[in-house]
Amino acid sequence: MPDRPQQDVVVCLGSSCFARGNSQNLSALESYVQSHDLCDCVQIRGSLCQDACKQGPNLTVGGTHHHDVNIAKLREILQHLDGGEK
Repeated sequence: MPDRPQQDVVVCLGSSCFARGNSQNLSALESYVQSHDLCDCVQIRGSLCQDACKQGPNLTVGGTHHHDVNIAKLREILQHLDGGEK
């Protein structure tokens, strides 16, 4: 299997983003990474605030900021973590 590039995923855990859906997004993200065998190439971190509260829930993947992330949008984002759709 070819080496996959390392991806950093930063989930905003500030009170606004967390209450607006990042608690569920974090759980779904962790499950996806584990079930798709991405633990070796995806690092999940939390941040206290990404200074975009009005656009939340927010997360950053590989330096790209994503706003208003719901479960459907998260699925689209996650499909790109392992190099394509599955």
